[in-house]
Amino acid sequence: MQTLFVDGIANIALIDGVVRVDLVNITRAGNDQADFRPVGVIAMPLQGMLRMHDQLQKAIDRMIQDGVLKRAETPTAPDDAPEES
Repeated sequence: MQTLFVDGIANIALIDGVVRVDLVNITRAGNDQADFRPVGVIAMPLQGMLRMHDQLQKAIDRMIQDGVLKRAETPTAPDDAPEES
């Protein structure tokens, strides 16, 4: 089995029922500009991507419960904000 380290995803495409996810690593060049280097592609059926999404969400939920991550709070407008006319 091969292990890849990736920094992120460059592109996701659905072609003929197959989801293709382009994996990249980020390399730094001068002036803090990020360059992306492709390192691989994951190709799976759409149902497989949906199952993966479910498993990732469960892992994130466990990390939140364990205090490893904090859920980002969604900013809300104050109730007494003046209305525009």
